[in-house]
Amino acid sequence: MVDKNSENKARGGWLSRLSPGVRKVVKTTDTPDNLWVKDPDTGEMIYRSDLEAALWVTPSGRHMRINAPTRLKATFDDGKFEAIDTPAVPEDPLNFSDGKPYKERLAAARRAAGRPDTMAIGYGTIDGTPAVVIVQDFTFMGGSLGMAAGEAFITAAQEAVKRGVPFVCFTAAGGARMQEGALSLMQMARTTLAIQDLKAAQLPYVVVLTDPTTGGVTASYAMLGDVHLAEPGALIGFAGPRVIETTIREKLPPGFQRAEYLKEKGMVDKVVTRHDLPQTLGRILSILMNGKRKKAA
Repeated sequence: MVDKNSENKARGGWLSRLSPGVRKVVKTTDTPDNLWVKDPDTGEMIYRSDLEAALWVTPSGRHMRINAPTRLKATFDDGKFEAIDTPAVPEDPLNFSDGKPYKERLAAARRAAGRPDTMAIGYGTIDGTPAVVIVQDFTFMGGSLGMAAGEAFITAAQEAVKRGVPFVCFTAAGGARMQEGALSLMQMARTTLAIQDLKAAQLPYVVVLTDPTTGGVTASYAMLGDVHLAEPGALIGFAGPRVIETTIREKLPPGFQRAEYLKEKGMVDKVVTRHDLPQTLGRILSILMNGKRKKAA
């Protein structure tokens, strides 16, 4: 009787003995999961490097969300700026847990974003005009406003006053951070006072509203600028459209709470594409600084 297993081995011959070594020499390379990005509007697959070169603006015109480092580099001349440290604040002052301890959520968000909290601050020139810029990063816990964000905003405003330069804020938030309760809501008043210090120093405060800007951020420093710019298609409002429709039991008009709609209603001064923002900001800041009145003696 012939052993079928031994017969199969014999058929393999020298090639079967060679194949394990060949597999070690020739390795298959897996395609990275993030090599392609899907356009949310058209469904088109876009090569990631092309999208990065376009500052994350798709061929259809969708301005996708970008993180703080990318925003700062795209705003300052030649992508160069001086990073300003954000102050440390007490962590988890309420010992809060919503099924998962707040400290664990913070740790996970920090690993993912590579920064202590949602705010990042930089100083440099925008189209030749020196300015302090603060960026709210939606990738860090939805850009939620908490104690750390409030302290960072105040630090940035004070830095602008100290250097005698304009202050630019890029907003992106889902609202106040619920894990910090009333301490989070207090930041609305504290940031408003910091803006008053800028006005007292007769320094411009310009806000760039990005997608999305909602909740307590909209109800405070996002709507207190001397000039309000917005990126195309950005969602801007206090409550979300679904909440409003449920409350008033009516269908909202097309484009409601989008940047273009708010420009028509006078809440936004100008809708500017991401590529044109540095030049537009530089021109506005230059005009405002040259027209600044001298302080009364």
